[in-house]
Amino acid sequence: MRAWLLSAVVALAGVVAAPTARSETLADALIAAYKNSNLLDQNRAVLRAADEDVAVAVSSLRPVVSYTLSGQWQRADITTIFGPSVSEGLSASLTLSADLTLLDFGRRRIGIEIAKESVLATRQALIDVEQNVLLAAVGAYVDVRLAQEVVALRQSNLRLITQELRAARDRFDVGEITRTDVSIAEARLAASRAALASAEGQLMIAREAYKAATGAYPHSLAALPRAPALPRTQEEAQSVARATHPLLKQAQHQVTIADLQVELANANRKPTLGLGATLRTDDEDQQAQSYGLTLNQTLYAGGRLSALQRQALAGKDAARAGLRQTAVGILQNVGVAWANLAVAAASIEASDLQIRAAQAAFDGVREEAAAGTRTTLDVLDAEQELLDARNARLEAEAQRYVAVYQVLATMGLLTVDHLQLGIPTYDPEAYFGAVEKAPSHSAQGKKLDRILEKIGN
Repeated sequence: MRAWLLSAVVALAGVVAAPTARSETLADALIAAYKNSNLLDQNRAVLRAADEDVAVAVSSLRPVVSYTLSGQWQRADITTIFGPSVSEGLSASLTLSADLTLLDFGRRRIGIEIAKESVLATRQALIDVEQNVLLAAVGAYVDVRLAQEVVALRQSNLRLITQELRAARDRFDVGEITRTDVSIAEARLAASRAALASAEGQLMIAREAYKAATGAYPHSLAALPRAPALPRTQEEAQSVARATHPLLKQAQHQVTIADLQVELANANRKPTLGLGATLRTDDEDQQAQSYGLTLNQTLYAGGRLSALQRQALAGKDAARAGLRQTAVGILQNVGVAWANLAVAAASIEASDLQIRAAQAAFDGVREEAAAGTRTTLDVLDAEQELLDARNARLEAEAQRYVAVYQVLATMGLLTVDHLQLGIPTYDPEAYFGAVEKAPSHSAQGKKLDRILEKIGN
């Protein structure tokens, strides 16, 4: 008895300790999409390249030091009163030079500001890419669940029609119906099998889209969580979009860049003052030094400077028009997403009414068919209407759920931080902080190497 109790306790402990298969949640899919997105990796690299533009612009504030090492062999035929002779030998020289721009009327400062504004614009573009990646993951998750539910619905329909066909054959055997009724049921069964095959194909397609969005095929998907909260009205959503949407912020930075380009075009018409120093030595230990100031200004360049200035002014007008058009497009997208949400909600309500009516009609037709007042075709038609209503309900539910996230995306809020997924996110400040002072081989350079290694992992 004790041995039996001991084995029972051990078995129960094994059941409790055994890991249970955990269903994949929507949050899991969003996290996987964020971590595995090649598109995000690509645009993060684009942002790091923009960060380096700031380092390049900062470097223009510093002196440029260079050296030239030259060597040559010379041979000369010399004719004198004593006769011809040959002179040959090797010579070498080393020249070290340094140049520093002292005054350029703001060219370098403007260049740095342009580079920094470009970084800020690129960061906003990265946020928009993040939104697209997460929205694709939501759509893929919902599509897989919808396809699974449609397959289950089609399988149930196939079983039901199989039962109807069996009943039709039984009634035919006793002479209650004709062969035509049996053929109708057989045709509907074949159509149901074809519809099931199509639904299974759609499920395979949805699984491929899920893998493309998240990096792996779906396994057991959990039920959809409660959708995120939205503003009460479309106007409130549009107000949020005006303040937060990354494309609108990107366009604002582009307007600032265009203004700076005009300033740069004006500064390019002014002179520059530079300081230069050169040290030279050769193999005969002859040394030379030179120091000087250089004032340089272009007086005439065939109209190039004027053309560049007009081009900058046109770019300024284009950027402002682009900002206004971006705002129009964002507000339009919010309105469209809000309308899609309302349409999906209305479709769900209508589908519920349709399902109740179709279910009542189907039950009544089956009873009347059993009493001999309805044909097999009437029963199959009623069943098809019920199936279509249930399928429409599933599609409307999926449409409404995705529409919620589409509204969030048009507001500029479909991000890992806003969804509170609880994972570390890419920090654009880390790389920028390491390169903005244009480090080379220094403590900052070592810090940059560590950041690059972390990004690579």
